[in-house]
Amino acid sequence: MAAAAAGNTVMVVGIDDSEHSLYALQWTLLHFFSGRGLDPPFKLVVVHAKRIATSVVGFAGSGAVDVLPFLELDLERIAARVMDKAKELCTANSVADVEYEVVEGDPRNVLCEAVEKHHADMLVVGSHGYGAIKRTVLGSVSDYCAHHAHCTVMIVKKPKPKH
Repeated sequence: MAAAAAGNTVMVVGIDDSEHSLYALQWTLLHFFSGRGLDPPFKLVVVHAKRIATSVVGFAGSGAVDVLPFLELDLERIAARVMDKAKELCTANSVADVEYEVVEGDPRNVLCEAVEKHHADMLVVGSHGYGAIKRTVLGSVSDYCAHHAHCTVMIVKKPKPKH
């Protein structure tokens, strides 16, 4: 772990293609990295969990097999777009020493495994702000990580627009 050898602790930021996770990354860069120059307080690792095509299709029947290659290509494009946006945000905030990872799997497991892999001291995730019913049906990545990640978990909520 080069980060530990350099004296830096590790921060993992989980992102997806939502405005909420990109806001969380932007907020993190602004509050933890901006103005720190060459001595940031954390080694930054940005992780995107790419869904597995078969998990998206589910049990759609025999015709689903024909769709899988197209779905896989679409998931690859989304992952590339998400990482490009993350790199733009990091560059715009003058944060150059960043490790970017795209890992296939369920975001809950991918982020908890990234914490273990990098011996992270902090995990940052965005909050989609789902209501109770939607959160129960879809599952909350932030809630899961708060209970299962072996580090501090910071959940960044995007403020609601003021009218």
